[in-house]
Amino acid sequence: MRLLGTIAVQPVLPKPIERLNELAYNLWWTWSPQAHALFERIDPDLWEETNHNPVKLLHSVAPEQLDALARNRSFLDDLEQVCAAFDAYMNHKETWYHRHCAQAETELIAYFSAEFGLHESLPIYSGGLGILSGDHCKSASDLGLPFVGVGFLYPQGYFTQRIGEDGEQYASYEKLDFTDLPAVPATDPNGDEVLISVQLPGRDVFARVWQLRIGRVSLYLLDTDVEKNAPADRELSARLYGGDMELRIAQEVVLGIGGVRALRAIGLKPTVWHMNEGHAAFLSLERVRELVQEHRLSFFQAQQVVASSSVFTTHTPVPAGNDAFPFDMIERFFRSYWGQMGLDREGFMNLARWRTPWGERFSMTVLAIRFAHFVNGVSALHGHVARKMWRGLWPDTPVEEVPITHVTNGVHTDTWLAPELAELYDLYFHGEWREEPDSPDPWQGVADIPDKELWDAHQQLRRKALDFLRERVARQRRRHGESPAVVAAAYDLLDPNALTIGFARRFATYKRATLIFRDLERIRRILSHPERPVQIIFSGKAHPADEPGKALIKQVHQLSNTPEFEGRIIFIEDYDMNIARHLVQGVDVWLNNPRRPNEASGTSGQKAALNGIPNLSVLDGWWDEGYNGKNGWAIGEDREYKSEEVQDDADAAALYYLLENEVIPAFFERNELGLPPRWLAIMKESIRSCGPAFSMSRQVKDYVNRLYLPAAAAGKRMTAQEFAAARELAAWKERVYMHWHQVRLSAERARQEHVQVGATIELEARLYPGPLSADELQVEIAWGWRENDEIHGIRVVEMKADGVQPDGGIRYKGALTFDRNGRFGYGVRVLPRHPLLTHKFEMALVKWAS
Repeated sequence: MRLLGTIAVQPVLPKPIERLNELAYNLWWTWSPQAHALFERIDPDLWEETNHNPVKLLHSVAPEQLDALARNRSFLDDLEQVCAAFDAYMNHKETWYHRHCAQAETELIAYFSAEFGLHESLPIYSGGLGILSGDHCKSASDLGLPFVGVGFLYPQGYFTQRIGEDGEQYASYEKLDFTDLPAVPATDPNGDEVLISVQLPGRDVFARVWQLRIGRVSLYLLDTDVEKNAPADRELSARLYGGDMELRIAQEVVLGIGGVRALRAIGLKPTVWHMNEGHAAFLSLERVRELVQEHRLSFFQAQQVVASSSVFTTHTPVPAGNDAFPFDMIERFFRSYWGQMGLDREGFMNLARWRTPWGERFSMTVLAIRFAHFVNGVSALHGHVARKMWRGLWPDTPVEEVPITHVTNGVHTDTWLAPELAELYDLYFHGEWREEPDSPDPWQGVADIPDKELWDAHQQLRRKALDFLRERVARQRRRHGESPAVVAAAYDLLDPNALTIGFARRFATYKRATLIFRDLERIRRILSHPERPVQIIFSGKAHPADEPGKALIKQVHQLSNTPEFEGRIIFIEDYDMNIARHLVQGVDVWLNNPRRPNEASGTSGQKAALNGIPNLSVLDGWWDEGYNGKNGWAIGEDREYKSEEVQDDADAAALYYLLENEVIPAFFERNELGLPPRWLAIMKESIRSCGPAFSMSRQVKDYVNRLYLPAAAAGKRMTAQEFAAARELAAWKERVYMHWHQVRLSAERARQEHVQVGATIELEARLYPGPLSADELQVEIAWGWRENDEIHGIRVVEMKADGVQPDGGIRYKGALTFDRNGRFGYGVRVLPRHPLLTHKFEMALVKWAS
């Protein structure tokens, strides 16, 4: 039979339940347990079959079932309650942003990310970056930010993982049916569907734009699967992180340049532009092109406007993880573009030129940094790593002063906290902890929770998680064609009385999934102890092109099938947000052992801590800040090793020691009531210390206060009065760059080399500003603890001009007062100074006195 086409026939909801459709098309339901339960109640089996997708559920339910629901008084009462909660949320005006940022009510923040992890039914995320982006959107909605997200609606999403009997990972892709997703076509101010285009080598590529509602905010997702495109271009946005470098750059052109054009077509005018990782960095080029073409600014003037209102977040502490493209590829994609920005080829390439182990490349991270005056890492330790990685962009600037700050990642509390625990917290936490989960005071109430109530809640969640995991293993065995007896045996796996360790994340080699197996005999003894049994649950995906990562999965799977470890090690395939929720809510301890300092932040441990599950982790990423000695365990030391082999040996030995001497004894040590008091104290401290500090609410507020509002203010200054400030600043910078080589600075060493605490030393310097004036320059002393050739804990003392010398030099004086003992280093330097600079290192110009 030859089909002419397909028609999707959707049911008409009876009037009493018609608002189910409205709820299904707003992802607010994903963090409302009551809404989740309402949809599940419609048809529990179908709810599981649709992977908890309410749109697909409503499209699949038989009309007679819908009619029955419309007559079911109990269901209608529950629907009314959920709709009342939804309406109260959507119509709430006195949000945190409104109360605290009223002066910025007209601002709009545009947040660009290559992936968004919102729910398992929308598989357009691969891991931590996407989950973070999704949580960011949810908290932006909770806090009332004027906020939109921009990304891709990948028709095939990220891959479905299947593990073969031999442990090999196999990737398959299933095309999403957009009619079953909570996405609607985005429209322009005239109500017409938005279709944008970008130029790729030799052709124009078109993209439609889809809108998703996430509470009060919108997410706009691009899709190149449109009829106007050639077949290959229709597949351009098909998969997340698929294909070769050519496809990668094409996707990033569509995301960055196309994303800006999509927002313009919709009629939105962002005042702050946030690039979440370097994938979206091309958006800065499009903003420059607009200013050059539409407002007749020069390139350099336009760059001042763009950089002043841009935020860039780097997530990658490993150089190889930062996208960088060959110059010949960049030329093919942009040869007709750079002229529209007022640049020639050389000027364009220099925007992002960076030396990599593979030679000079066009670095997307460098491009993003050069066009954003507000740059951050995602934990305190990662901020330090990022400053060291990119210090070359600020020559002669101490690492500590490289202008890259940090905002430590967090998690969306309502998405990741088990409803059973949330109800328990309601009983003992004081104040409105749900409305402001980052406020630490209410969380002190965890001390008032009776041990038995907390332990009973945890036991309930553990049973729920183990039942879920057994079903997943049974499903996997059915797919392998195992006998009914082998499938049935899956339901007997996992000891409900064993200490259950969870390890679930992307299987990248630096995360060292198999570190715990470094001494097989020792871990065998630990897992098979007759009185203190231990079991480990693994889950996670390796990128399809990551052969070493896939080898780790194979190793774990094969070990799990050996007689020594069978039933003690389980690998759950196809890791997604659903598996993640069950694990971070239901295991006993969360294991994380990356090779320090390669974990930028990590958030899975934050989710576990929120649910009272202690972390057993290397002091990397967020745990370097989160660990306080009472809320979990720290593996190894916070230092560097001479080789990876030595580091792995040391960390494995530390992990075994902690398991044998601290973790396992604390879990199995019971009092007369059968409760583990030491373990419960650690659980409570984990909740108290980590719940508020690592909430996404805190993270988004940090972005608002430290990055978004300053960027909005700086952007307003640059655009006011027909870009007068941008024109002024660009002209001044050009003059300073032109004459900087003529600026000279000299200073004399202090006469004293040994002083006592409280002593003051005087320093003098002589500045020869050349054609520049002294008012355009800042002379200062920088001093701090000396370690090798670096100084730490830097303090700055501005020197004051004290007359002009006969040779034309300007004398400066300053003084240092030592309020503590130690070995200190100091230097005298000069930097450009102008009131319109965002920060004093903006021009990357520093000269030190010799």
